[in-house]
Amino acid sequence: MENTNWLALLENAQIQKVMEANQYTEKFGLVLSEQDAQLLAQERKNTLAEQRRVEFGESILPGIIYEFCDSAYINQGNYVDSLVRLQEIFFLYKNEMLDEISDEELLHFMKEQFETICFGDFDYLEGTCLDIFAQAVRAGYRGYRRTGGRGEYAQFDEVERWDKELYLETLRELFWR
Repeated sequence: MENTNWLALLENAQIQKVMEANQYTEKFGLVLSEQDAQLLAQERKNTLAEQRRVEFGESILPGIIYEFCDSAYINQGNYVDSLVRLQEIFFLYKNEMLDEISDEELLHFMKEQFETICFGDFDYLEGTCLDIFAQAVRAGYRGYRRTGGRGEYAQFDEVERWDKELYLETLRELFWR
């Protein structure tokens, strides 16, 4: 019987799925090379080991790619680094939320906060938005199940937000009289 390295075959299949995502993401100006996909696969293994997780079947990376490819804060120049960071944050918070939240719910929540509250700041996403939400999930909150993880953060947000329109109006008054 032939000795087959199943882990290598699985990794190659995952790299292929990431490469196939290019067909969709190129319309957003985002394309990964084969080398990028291999780097992401290696970073995935590192993150899984660091977080003491095992991922069976399909990798979460294609889900991250499809969820975040239209982000206003991700461009070709920061695409690979952004995907690495998003993978790290994803697995950290799957653990922090005790796997109570589905992958899709967590991705939706992450994307919504990344775009609207964090304005592309990974540290704020990880250290504030997800931390606060994870505390609620660990305490028994399950309202995200009916919304798919969307529109959930406002009820937990502890930071008073500034009004963008008021800010722009003030700028116009100060500089464009």
